[in-house]
Amino acid sequence: MKTSANLKTVIVCSAIVATLAACASAQTKIKTTGSTNVIRDIATGPFQPTWQSLTNYQTPEWFRDAKFGIWAHWGPQCEPEEGDWYARNMYIPGQTVYGTHLEKYGHSSTNGFKDIIHDWKASQFDPDKLLAFYKENGAKYFMALASHHDNFDNFDSKYQPWNSVNIGPHKDLIGGWAAAARKNGLRFAVSIHSARAWSWYEVAQGADTNGPFAGVPYDGKLTKADGKGLWWDGLDPQDLYAQNHPVGERLVWNPDSGGRNAAETAYIEKFVNRTKQLWDDYQPDMIYFDDSVLPMHDASDQIGLNLAAHFYNSSIQLHGQNEAVLNCKDLNDMQRKAMVYDIERGRASGILPLPWQTDTCIGSWHYKLERLEKHLYVPASTIIPMLADIVSKNGNLMLSVPLNRDGVPDSDEIKIVTDIGAWLKVNGEAIFATRPWKVFGEGPSTTAEVGARGGRPIAAASKPYTPEDIRFTQSKDGKTIYAIVLAIPADGKITIKSLAGDSPNWTGSIGSVRLLGVSGDLKFTRDENGLHLTLPEKLPSQVAFALQIQS
Repeated sequence: MKTSANLKTVIVCSAIVATLAACASAQTKIKTTGSTNVIRDIATGPFQPTWQSLTNYQTPEWFRDAKFGIWAHWGPQCEPEEGDWYARNMYIPGQTVYGTHLEKYGHSSTNGFKDIIHDWKASQFDPDKLLAFYKENGAKYFMALASHHDNFDNFDSKYQPWNSVNIGPHKDLIGGWAAAARKNGLRFAVSIHSARAWSWYEVAQGADTNGPFAGVPYDGKLTKADGKGLWWDGLDPQDLYAQNHPVGERLVWNPDSGGRNAAETAYIEKFVNRTKQLWDDYQPDMIYFDDSVLPMHDASDQIGLNLAAHFYNSSIQLHGQNEAVLNCKDLNDMQRKAMVYDIERGRASGILPLPWQTDTCIGSWHYKLERLEKHLYVPASTIIPMLADIVSKNGNLMLSVPLNRDGVPDSDEIKIVTDIGAWLKVNGEAIFATRPWKVFGEGPSTTAEVGARGGRPIAAASKPYTPEDIRFTQSKDGKTIYAIVLAIPADGKITIKSLAGDSPNWTGSIGSVRLLGVSGDLKFTRDENGLHLTLPEKLPSQVAFALQIQS
């Protein structure tokens, strides 16, 4: 379901950024002429498309309280059920899916990714049922894939003919997700990955170098004229593949010249228009860009800055305050003030001063049937301590649960989500609407070596947690702290060193300690070595458990 944003508009040209920054009134309308606009109709408001202005951003409370979200990283690349990056790897001889595609679908010269989209029907898409299940099991927000690097829009796109209403499912998938999220009381998010289609699809311009199809071009350079009489008659494959440029040509945006060539200009403006329509029509609470810093950052920051200013201002117009969250990766300290920092498949090594997010997956990003057949998913017993660690450091966990081609999780995934939900029903008080304490934790895992992958912090080694590994959170009023013990002690005894009698972290007395999920207070002693407790014989969870501590 789509609703009108009913936004006040201005026309903004990236060549007049300096003029925008100097505007005295948030409602000033600035008109420009010419063909160098990056984005038109930016919502008026306090945010201007500059880093200086956007660093006034404040993360909304809903995001800080939510802590746990679930992501449906689901699109036409799930149709073959062969895992990640199918739309690219099917054009690369030597990749496993190249051979799989050739055997199952035919050669990529005639049966390319455009034809996979045609086959995808999303036949069991039932967002109401699925999101009710996710909410029941602890999710506070839900994110849906709007467009991947494959450049296909999973919504009723006005600017991308290759979309889920015109082709494949013939359904407005984002519209369905948005309505179901709101029906179930979940905050709604969308993810956009399509800024990279320009280079990502370049392999589709190639051809086999040997074998029976040697020299036969893949379908990446086909045009509208080539579709006469075929199922895609009237569609232009270049709207999907975006390969009207030489391989290796760098994307550039020059506002003085309108770009280096017509293909660049059209590609950038189309991306901006699609993204803005997605925001305006479906009004998500959060938008995640799978990009370093901002989409098309290497071409020009101004593209993303304009979009960010529009998102924030339109959110204020809609809600009376800024409820919008914008996620990007690889941000420096200044940039993290302008949006919410995302760490892909990793986590911070300590408490970060501003809220942040980990996005990770229990399997492959796109559905891979082999994960079910061989039971290769990351179990709840790994996810739960990860969640506690992330929350203790001021972060949220966005967990991707891959959906099969039809749009449903498989039996192993349902069990994982249910197990996480069971733990949260007992221990959620220590997770939701909490804030970091004075220290994030204690135990051997707090000194684990930290490496880096693509500039993102990530643990270099993943040793099993011990009962000495504890993570802390506190209530928003600071009157209660929670100690989440990440492994079960064999002897039933726990010592919390951070709460020793002489600890500067808690200078007053401790009045009560309660094990969440168990009635009554626990007996304890406290000395210079720590707070000492003996647990009951029967624990509410065999993965991790939370202690509520009050003065």
